Amino acid sequence: MAKLKISKKISTALINSLGAGVVPRVGVEYIAVGREKELKSLLQNLDDIAEGVAAFRFIIGNYGSGKSFLLQLIRNRAMEQGFVVADADLSSERRLAGSNNEGVATYRELMSHLATKTRPDGGALVSILEGWINKIQQEVVKETEMRPNDDGFDDQVESKIREVVQYIEGLVHGFDFGSVIIAYWRGYRMDDDNLKNAAMRWLRGEFTTKVEAKAALGVRVIIDDDSWYDYIKLFAKFVAEIGYKGLLILVDEAVHLYQISTTVTREKNYNRLLAMFNDTMQCKAEHLGIVVGGTTKFLEDPKRGLFADQAWQRRTKESRFVAQANVQENSGPVIRLNPLSEAEILTLLQRLAEIHALNFGYEQTLTNRELKEFVQEIINRLGAEALLTPGEIVRDFMSVLNILHQNPGIVFAELIHGSKFKPTAMGKNPNVDENGAAEFSL
Repeated sequence: MAKLKISKKISTALINSLGAGVVPRVGVEYIAVGREKELKSLLQNLDDIAEGVAAFRFIIGNYGSGKSFLLQLIRNRAMEQGFVVADADLSSERRLAGSNNEGVATYRELMSHLATKTRPDGGALVSILEGWINKIQQEVVKETEMRPNDDGFDDQVESKIREVVQYIEGLVHGFDFGSVIIAYWRGYRMDDDNLKNAAMRWLRGEFTTKVEAKAALGVRVIIDDDSWYDYIKLFAKFVAEIGYKGLLILVDEAVHLYQISTTVTREKNYNRLLAMFNDTMQCKAEHLGIVVGGTTKFLEDPKRGLFADQAWQRRTKESRFVAQANVQENSGPVIRLNPLSEAEILTLLQRLAEIHALNFGYEQTLTNRELKEFVQEIINRLGAEALLTPGEIVRDFMSVLNILHQNPGIVFAELIHGSKFKPTAMGKNPNVDENGAAEFSL
């Protein structure tokens, strides 16, 4: 087997994140096991988005099954391919709709996490705009042989900027969006930081009153709870016009919508989600991909999940042919994450053991037989009927590797078979209260 090549920075990030039960931001491709079909299906969506159509997918699975992992994997692949990406976790303060700015709070989170290949950690809005302006300036130099300080140079640049803005002015809210882009250019041209900052604040959804926006930028509207998704569509069109493949939006922890106690508010959020779904499916959006991660209950609960609505059932219910054939179908709107096979889990543990040894500079000595013993011991302790998720196993295994590395006198078999070894039962997210009931996979 070829020796793994991985930088110290990435191996450290992987070990720290996985040891804490958190999906790593970098290096996920090194531990991607058993999700090839799902990833292939999502990568096909990226190809479609790059061609100008829109896509909407749900990734559904229980806690620890790998939803967030798959979202991170597709996020990194999208950036590599030249997409702008943005991700946000929903919470009680961040929803799709609400009466107290919960929708625009999600928009702000997405915009603060805006990322590209050259700015993978987020906060890419300024670099997207300034990179575009610099590119236009270079084009003008090439086409006219003018220099940036020559008279008329900025006018040439502005006419090219207005050409792009014209493409989006005909869309809903497009005129105001275009006005703010022009305002940013004017601030850039005149070295007016106040004007540039005002344009950035508006694009990030940080103005709270129309009066304030009009005074700063001359526009009569602001991005609010009712309109934020329209601006996501505009931004997708805009980034595609200026040279990116499109915009990919990743929304995780959709179970928080299921958790909303008041029926009216919950349905308002589900209706907003349905509008987003219909928009993408009917090609009313361009160059836009939306991927939503949620639990089985969020989707299928007949009282509080999406399935409580006939419109959602019709769009997302599994085909009876899939159920009859007992197969997985990854081309529909819903990707369901099944448990990994024992062989896939063993491959994952081998990778983790190798990364841990590489990071701390020791020889990896755990055998396949010992790794199988570890898995079997977790099954014995949690109950043979439990469907193990990667999240349950990985965190425990990282803990075992740390203990063995820090205590050379401890024997692997004694550690995992000892009475003090208690596997983590991750059937439920400790941060989410689902009617006070734990969620187990039986």
